[in-house]
Amino acid sequence: MSALHGSRSGSRPDDETFALRTVTPHVPVQPTGQAEPGTPGYEIPETPEAGWDMAASRRRSWVSRGVLFCILAIQAVLSLRLSNTAFQDEALYLTAGHAELAQLLHGTPLPKDYAAYFSGSPQLYPVLVALVDGRFGLSGARALSLVLMLATTGLLYTITRRLFSERAALAAAGMFAVTQSTIVMGHFATYDAMALFLLALATWIVVRTDRLPAVAGLLAVPVAVLAVGVKYASALYLPTILGLALLTAWPRRGARSAILRVLLLAAGVGALLAWGAHVTDLLAGVRQTTTDRVHGADSGPYLLEQSAKWGGLMFLTAVGGAISYVWRSRLNESPLARRLGNPGRTRRLLLGLLLCGTALLAPAYQIHLATVVSLFKHIGFGLFFAAPMAGVGVTRLIGAHFRHPQLGIMLWTATLCLGIQQADLRFGLWPDSARMIRTISARVDSHGHYLSSTPEVPAYYLRARTSHRQWQSVFGMEYKDEKGGYHAGDDAYRSAVRDGAFDLIVLDGLTNPRVDDIVAAAIQGNAHYRLIAELPFRNSAGTGRYRIWVRARG
Repeated sequence: MSALHGSRSGSRPDDETFALRTVTPHVPVQPTGQAEPGTPGYEIPETPEAGWDMAASRRRSWVSRGVLFCILAIQAVLSLRLSNTAFQDEALYLTAGHAELAQLLHGTPLPKDYAAYFSGSPQLYPVLVALVDGRFGLSGARALSLVLMLATTGLLYTITRRLFSERAALAAAGMFAVTQSTIVMGHFATYDAMALFLLALATWIVVRTDRLPAVAGLLAVPVAVLAVGVKYASALYLPTILGLALLTAWPRRGARSAILRVLLLAAGVGALLAWGAHVTDLLAGVRQTTTDRVHGADSGPYLLEQSAKWGGLMFLTAVGGAISYVWRSRLNESPLARRLGNPGRTRRLLLGLLLCGTALLAPAYQIHLATVVSLFKHIGFGLFFAAPMAGVGVTRLIGAHFRHPQLGIMLWTATLCLGIQQADLRFGLWPDSARMIRTISARVDSHGHYLSSTPEVPAYYLRARTSHRQWQSVFGMEYKDEKGGYHAGDDAYRSAVRDGAFDLIVLDGLTNPRVDDIVAAAIQGNAHYRLIAELPFRNSAGTGRYRIWVRARG
């Protein structure tokens, strides 16, 4: 009988032979119970290259959609938790939209020439948001922005999945959803959310049609031009879309087709923009707010510091992702992916430079203008284009098979905490105007002339009683006195107050403190005005107060 079963006398089988036969029965054993000299004691059985299928599956799709839904839910909650009365920009666009609607529907003259100083067409987003505001109020107008930003995040996911992988797409969406720009723009009734959504849609069309004939890219033309119409500064990102049109089509359609695709897309966008400029009167607004914009006084180091604070972490993640992608292109963990064709290193380098470089456009442009105004929103535009590379960076940080998930969690948590803290600070910069509106509501009508630090806010909330043309801001004024004398700038404010030209004056000491002080000094000892209220408020910067004067009667 063999050694495996032992002898009839019940002697114990040889231990080594027993273990050998139990683990690998296929290995031959010498009659003496000893392995052949020089051979291993055991052999590891062969295993398949991969334990999963690289092809898409219904289960994987539902898991991915579930994770994306959670990301969008987090983004929505972060935006909806913000609360404040209308910011002056929101109030301005809503007021302008209602005025434009009144002109379109009833032929009512516009109170101001909005096209001359808006940084986007007043006939596009303001009209749309005014329709929503008329039905659902400010909350509805802000909800429109939230829907647009959620759609933008969804498009970012599909774009990144197309460019790289599903896991990178989820990481990109997760990072983008919790940045300050995304959170605030999702609860901000300005045209930024709509412009970014249209840019995202144009980008998605370009990436999605990379395998189709060159003319298919023309589908992105009207969307891209509409984005520029909504916000003129969107034109800054058109070269990125053209670059993506080239880099995505080149490996699949060849150099000739890719170049033709870019030329058709550029010609279509250029022709449609030229036609739009010819048939509209928007060039004055483009020059004043974009190409010939007045330069501010903010220093370059300060703007760099703010840019790094608001987008630096995600940008560095994108740079890390770009470097790792250039170094090693394979993003699928399956060893079978080695058999697939990978993009060349030159294309990978160009794609990394294009996406990461786009994130630097807004800071560079605002450093040129020397102004921090709207920088936090414009950074979000660049981060959208850098997000796919940030998604790659997160996946490389975590490693294959979720080797280091704690690193990805730490990075996302840091981005989340920064986004929440910065969004809360941003949304609390302006004072709650509810008490001020209640105080002045009974003192305005359709005939008076009013001065306010933020005239757009009362003009919006009290639009049923007063018109925007009746309100004067603290950012420049011209005045002709009773004797025919002409005054401009600071002297205009002093002269108008001296003559009692305003029926109501509302100062917050925050929007333009220098001019507020000039007006307050002119009021002091002036028999034309009496103080009716001092309303304290608290904002992110500390405390302040509304001071409200009315013209004395008699």
